[in-house]
Amino acid sequence: MGYYELPTVTVGVGTQPPETDGAELDYQAMPEGMATFAMPEIPEPEAVADLLAAREVLDDVQSALRDYRVADPPALFELGDLDTDNLTLVDQILGEGEVSIVISGQAQIRIQESVLAGLWRVRYLDQDGNLLRDTLEVADIPGLVRQATFATAAEQLVLPDAPLPEGVQNAPPLVAELDEKSLACRPGSQPHVINLTLLPQTEQDLAFLDQLLGAGSVTILSRGYGNCRITSTATRYVWWVQYFNSQDANILNTLEVTDVPAVACAAPEDIADSAQRLDEILEIYR
Repeated sequence: MGYYELPTVTVGVGTQPPETDGAELDYQAMPEGMATFAMPEIPEPEAVADLLAAREVLDDVQSALRDYRVADPPALFELGDLDTDNLTLVDQILGEGEVSIVISGQAQIRIQESVLAGLWRVRYLDQDGNLLRDTLEVADIPGLVRQATFATAAEQLVLPDAPLPEGVQNAPPLVAELDEKSLACRPGSQPHVINLTLLPQTEQDLAFLDQLLGAGSVTILSRGYGNCRITSTATRYVWWVQYFNSQDANILNTLEVTDVPAVACAAPEDIADSAQRLDEILEIYR
């Protein structure tokens, strides 16, 4: 299963609109190319009549999608016992959706949304890339993203005692704001968003914020209208959220204080729709 290439645009340089001396507004182009649901190409029933294990797993997954409500614990399904043919059928029916996630650490975790929103393929790899565990998970976002992203993150964000680097002008008030909001943030609370694109930030301000917040372990790429690249920081509940148009030009750069940005999560109505779609797909095999 492939994973989408992440844009190489950095947090600092190139993320802000150019300064102009005149009063004319320069409107950025909005992203293009919305990704939509496409029914996966699936084999004929007679070709997979004996693949009962895959069909049993998928029937259980469909029931979990039907019953799932946001804030419920994720429903987990192990795929390690499936043979190659049964696993291939699962792959064919699920396909690849709009959201991919990488979690780095002692082990690498690769997460890919299926074509059915709210149904995730979660693979655990060792440092050499060998598969350790293969699962399906029904949830608005896989449980590991909520549980592990900020497990070792700093709880406070403070300015260093040393003089600020040259060119840093507007970052200090944002540091105080982020510290206050991150300390008050709780899972499920309303997100607090700072739109850096609309603020008079210098390149030095952005580089300073990037260094002070630190690098986290989670990277999320969501494709919809263009690409949305979401990266966790080493500061609790603080995320960089960047939107790119179809030419991979950054058009919106924000800091978001929340447990998980909503753009990465499957909506309740989409999960309900996934349950119906999977039921329709499986009907031909019953």
